[in-house]
Amino acid sequence: MMVRLADATPGSLIYYTLDGTTPTTSSTQYLAPFLVASNLTVKAIAQAPGDSASVVVIQSFTPNLASGTLAWSDEFANSTGVNIQPNASIWTYDTGNSGFGNSELENYCAWGSNAAPCNTASPNAYVGTDGSLHIVAQQIVAQQPSPGVYTSARLKSQGLFSFQYGRIEARMKLPEGQGMWPAFWLLGNNIATVNWPACGELDVMEHIDGSNPASEGFDWVQGSVHGTNMNGGIQYHSAGFSATAWHTYGMIWSKGQIQYYVDDPSKVYATFTPTTQTGAWPFDVGPQFVILNLAVGGSWPGNPNSTTVFPAEIQVDYVRIYTN
Repeated sequence: MMVRLADATPGSLIYYTLDGTTPTTSSTQYLAPFLVASNLTVKAIAQAPGDSASVVVIQSFTPNLASGTLAWSDEFANSTGVNIQPNASIWTYDTGNSGFGNSELENYCAWGSNAAPCNTASPNAYVGTDGSLHIVAQQIVAQQPSPGVYTSARLKSQGLFSFQYGRIEARMKLPEGQGMWPAFWLLGNNIATVNWPACGELDVMEHIDGSNPASEGFDWVQGSVHGTNMNGGIQYHSAGFSATAWHTYGMIWSKGQIQYYVDDPSKVYATFTPTTQTGAWPFDVGPQFVILNLAVGGSWPGNPNSTTVFPAEIQVDYVRIYTN
């Protein structure tokens, strides 16, 4: 079930706890609806500028879900016979060609944008008649790599949906090619108040071309954690693995621990805890939102070249969250 908190007083801020403690203005600030998939009690207060904090409002939830129960999903269903917009109650978009801190080259386009170089006749993100989400990188004109030449999409659930703890996974097919940088990741809701990297970043899957020397000749993906003075990443690569085939990329998130897997949650390839990482551990502070994107170029993969094939796309069969 989704929890939404609201206060009728204009300008008021809401703070809440999930651990039974009494909330204060130092508690987690409410910034987006969040999933409740375990038995817990939400306690919340509101405070408007110049006013005292409200009384504590308390609501208990008892879903009584067994471990491993599917708690939420977007299956990207489409029975219309035409390509359609991704669910607007779940997904919004980052837009523009600012480089996003990584010297990326794409111009991210939202659904319905017709501002050049975006084009509603050729959307960069859509749910196809095959029941998959498609995130498409396109080369607009045959020029040397530069901002505005490429379009793509970066979908995010910020402000619409978030969660804390559980097992999240997405079944995906990824593009290969120099300069392609697909990712499935999360950021803390509190990025709106504390910025990055203090908000925490969880990279369930990032992938660049398999010719990278670190892959030892195998195709690979990487799972990472980022926070203030904290950067940890571990690669998954094995003989026979191909990112262009369907694979399930997942994360098991529990208090004080992040684990990543490919295809089988019982076969974790990376485990991160506060004791294995330096810096601040931000992943027990509050919920995070989900991001799916296909970057073009950037500081990690480098620019596309003459071997890079456009259009290139991510396909996503589903995104699912299970109880721990």
